[in-house]
Amino acid sequence: MMSPAFEIIERLQGKTLATAESCTGGAVGAALTAVAGASRVYKGGIVSYCNEVKQELLHVSAEILEQYGAVSAPVAEAMAVGARKMLYADVAVSVTGLAGPAGDEYGNPVGTVYIAYADEKICISRRFLFEGDRDFVRIQSVNAALELILENC
Repeated sequence: MMSPAFEIIERLQGKTLATAESCTGGAVGAALTAVAGASRVYKGGIVSYCNEVKQELLHVSAEILEQYGAVSAPVAEAMAVGARKMLYADVAVSVTGLAGPAGDEYGNPVGTVYIAYADEKICISRRFLFEGDRDFVRIQSVNAALELILENC
């Protein structure tokens, strides 16, 4: 059985992929680069752990961040679109969420994660509510991000 990361690298031959990650801290990119030959597809990623990086490098607007909070569908979608543009990629995935220890001022509990996928035709996001400790939330987030890529590429 092929790993999701291996399958993504195989399916995207001839296309490029970028990532934008917050709560996963680059773990999606790490999963992809663990696959031999990933350099033919994976261009790189931006770890945007704070809002300033989301704004400056991914061009997520301050208005969206203020209105919806960093852990939201609009921000996840803007991150994916921004990563795609900034890294000149055909496809991008983004992850933003709360791995713990606490929720946020927008009412999102720990385990709330938004993952978005963007390509030249679509930009979609999904909301997840993962259970478990910080590490398990992050692992589930990486797996869900890889699955979202597979569903759409």
